[in-house]
Parts: sequence; C-alpha cells; structure tokens
Amino acid sequence: MNKLLTGVAALAVGASFAGSAQADFSLNILHINDLHSRIESINKYDSTCNAKGEEEGKCFGGIARVKTMLDQRRAELKDAGKNVLTVDAGDQFQGSLFYSTYKGAAAVEFMNGIGFDVMAVGNHEFDDGPKGLADFLAKAEFPVISGNIDVSSEPLLKGKVKGTLVVERGDQKIGIVSTLATDTAETSSPGDKVIFMDSADYLKQAVADLTAQGVNKIIAVTHEGLPKDMELASQVSGIDVIVGGHSHTLLSNTAKRAEGPYPVMVKNPDGKEVPIVQAYAYSKYVGDIEVTWNDNGDVISAKGEPILLDKSVAMDEGFKKRVAELGAPIADLKAKVIGNLSAAVDGKRENCRTGECEMGNLVSDAILDRVKDQGVDLVIQNGGGLRASIDAGEVTMGEVLTVLPFQNTLATFQLKGADVIAALENGVSQVEEVKGRFAQVAGIKYSWTRAKPAGERITSVEVMKDGKWMAIDKEAVYGVASNNYMRSGGDGYKVFKANGMKAYDYGPGLDEVLADYISKNPDYKPGLDGRVSEVK
Repeated sequence: MNKLLTGVAALAVGASFAGSAQADFSLNILHINDLHSRIESINKYDSTCNAKGEEEGKCFGGIARVKTMLDQRRAELKDAGKNVLTVDAGDQFQGSLFYSTYKGAAAVEFMNGIGFDVMAVGNHEFDDGPKGLADFLAKAEFPVISGNIDVSSEPLLKGKVKGTLVVERGDQKIGIVSTLATDTAETSSPGDKVIFMDSADYLKQAVADLTAQGVNKIIAVTHEGLPKDMELASQVSGIDVIVGGHSHTLLSNTAKRAEGPYPVMVKNPDGKEVPIVQAYAYSKYVGDIEVTWNDNGDVISAKGEPILLDKSVAMDEGFKKRVAELGAPIADLKAKVIGNLSAAVDGKRENCRTGECEMGNLVSDAILDRVKDQGVDLVIQNGGGLRASIDAGEVTMGEVLTVLPFQNTLATFQLKGADVIAALENGVSQVEEVKGRFAQVAGIKYSWTRAKPAGERITSVEVMKDGKWMAIDKEAVYGVASNNYMRSGGDGYKVFKANGMKAYDYGPGLDEVLADYISKNPDYKPGLDGRVSEVK
C-alpha cells in the first residue's frame, strides 16, 4: 500500500486537515480514467469478458455498468441535497475492437449518454492524430480541456481545446484546470503542430488567473500519472484537489492491491494538504471523493473510496442493448478461435513496464519466430504496447487484439551494438514512472540497475550467437525487429529512427504475428527465463 508513498507523498498521508472551522460547501467528484475502449465488460485480466463469464458473475465494468453507477450515485447525492461533478481524466481511446472499428465515435456516444461535466485530453486521444481528436470533439456534448497544450497552429484543433473551465454548483464557482503528459509526442501521434508546455508553469498561471476572477475552489483534472500529480501538488499553490489518470493507479483504503490510500495527500508550497485521487482503469471502478471547503476556500475534509463495478452492479439496459448492436459486426472476428494456451499469460501493466513479463516473452518470441529467416538477431518490443493478459484454454482473435490493439506492424532494420545498448537504456530510463518504453526482448538478454541515473543503467547485454550467449559487440551490426511505432521514434526510441539501417516498417500486423504463433505452438508454456534481470 505504501510503495508509492515516498518523496513528496511522505509529507502527508491520510485525509486530516489543520483547522476545524465549520464547512460551508461540499462537493462529490465522481470520476473515471483510462477506460481505454473497454465498452464491454472485462474479466480479471482486464480483457473482454464473455457471456459465460457474465453468467458466472466473473465480469467487471463495461460502459453499461459505469452508466448505472453514475446515475445511481448522482440520484442519491441529489436526493441528499449534495453537489456533484462527473469527471473523466482521459484516455477513452484505444484498447479494444470497439476502438479499432469505431475509433472515438462509440466512446463519445456513450459519454454523451452518461452526461459528463468535463473530460481531460489523454495521450491516447491523439493515437489517430489531430483528426481523431477533432472528430471526437465535434460530437462531444461536454467540455474537453487541456491547458498545457498549444493547438493554435494545428488547423484541425485550433480553438477547440480550452485550458480551463468554470462551473457553478450551489452558489459556488468551481475552477477546473487540466494538463497532459508532455511526452505525448513520444507515446502517441499529436503531430509537430501541437506544442506542449511545462505543466507546473502552466498551472501556476492558470490558478492565478482563476483566483483573479474570484474563484477560490480549484480542481485539476490531469492526465500525467500519480507520481507527476504528487510532484505538481508539491509545486503549485492554489490547487485544492487533483483528479488524475494515465498511470492506471488503484488508490483505495480497502482493496488489497491498492498502491496507496484514497486520497493520497501531499503538502503544497503553502503547507496545505492536497488530496489526489485516481480510479485504476478499464471501467473497473468509479471513483467517489467528497471534498469540503470552509468559508475561506480551504479544503478541510476529503474522504471517499472507489466503487468496484462487479456483478452486483446491474448493466443499464439501454446501454447494454446499444453495446450489443455496435458489437454485432465484430462478433465473428472476436469469436474466432486461433489456438490454445496451457496456462494464463500474464500481461499486467505493472509487470510488463518494470521487468520481464510473460506476455512480453510471448510476443517477442512470436516476432522473432516470424523473421528468424530474414537475418534478424533480436527483438525489442515496448511493454506499453501490451495491453492485457490472456487466460488459459481457447484463445480467440478478440483476446489477441485486446493484447495488441494498436494495429502496429512488424518492423525490421539494422543497428550497431552500441545503438542496441542505447535503446535498452531508453527502455529502463523511466521505470520509476512505470512508462511503456520498458523493453521486452527475444534473442537478447540484458541486466540493469536503478541504482544509477538514467542513461547509465544497463550493466550487461548478451546476444545469442551459434547457440551460445555472447557479450554484445558495440561495433557489430545486428538485425533487429520491433514495431513500426517504435521504429519511428515512439516511446523515446529515437535511436531506431535516427540510426536504423535498411528499415522496413510495413510487415504483417503484430496481432497476426501473435495469432499465427499461438496457432502453431499449441504446447507453448508461458514463463520467465531471465532474459531481463534487475541488479539490486
């Protein structure tokens, strides 16, 4: 529970506040983040749940359950005379066949039906470039904001993404500010006309502007991840609450797998405690935090708990019917059985972005098998490209596409050994932030340490030669396989773009590569074999 509570977070834990003045205004913030196109319900592996799973009560979430819970909580709060705000902290896009088929159209239809008050732009809202976000915005019946991005030079987005919002609840004005991770150019496809500004600098100015307007209750809805939210809370005065996303963090006071309390408390430069909340991802939870301000605009209480959307939460019937309608055209593809697995393959986000993981090995092995006769020696696959686990037994194409939803293609190229090492250094450079660039590999093994600064963390690299592991030769040229996103510099792999030789980025889709590999390897046994090791 306390592994995230280091550094600035250690300044304050819990929801206790100085002072005991009588509160004059309370607000319940209902929030989700990182739904990632989980329109249908999910299983315990965060993949799409099936009819059998629903019958057995083993499914969670799905947009129809989100609708039920938000409607229920808003009605309860309204009946109790309370104020409420409904928030999405970004990343509706990408993650299932619903996105592959409908892009943002399905997401915005359901969000309009739910009635969100505000949404933050997430990095994956740029996965289909500025046009993908522009199409979403054209249909959105709610504000979509992000303040530290400058879209004035992008014709498709100019004037369409505001930085702040002021809403009224009761007799109070509430300011809402928003920021987006500044490495979005590396993790998605915003194009070179969308400019990113420093988050803290932007927030300081935005808070000052709202304060000058007489707004003394300010909520930041961010898409930067919990570590960054904690940093921002410690640097920027005037933010009362942060509702975040991006890191898929479960904060809870009761759940065993929680990575911190709900809310996490951090002291700002004035010594005031700022509550920070996040509600995991994939539609599994709805966050519910009640914040109370005194007459001076100071937060004196913050309490709540994310609500698990399990079998006890019925699906909204209207949404359930519409999900079935939209799902019908892709049902045959999803249901196609492509093979079997003897055991479940772990593709959990926290595992594939911090070390060797079973799904990373499976996908990397599948890629190497596909191109082993093309002079390829090794595979480097980003952990962030792996989006789910797969259960044991029959494997469907739908499950494969949930693991690999980005429609990336297999890319092959050549690199000098020194550049391979540089790529691996990039992979471990942001492991503390659980970034998607972490390198899953095949045909190569490496060790690394977080005891050294980024850029100096790789301690050894070996490649397979003539059936034996040999130290990599910095001057030798190796055949490398990856995906077209990484080859173009995505996730910080600029060395692939700059130094990759004889590159071909248009191979088969990774989903096809994985499906074919599973199909022809019915006895495949998932596991870890030490190809990535951390030196303590």
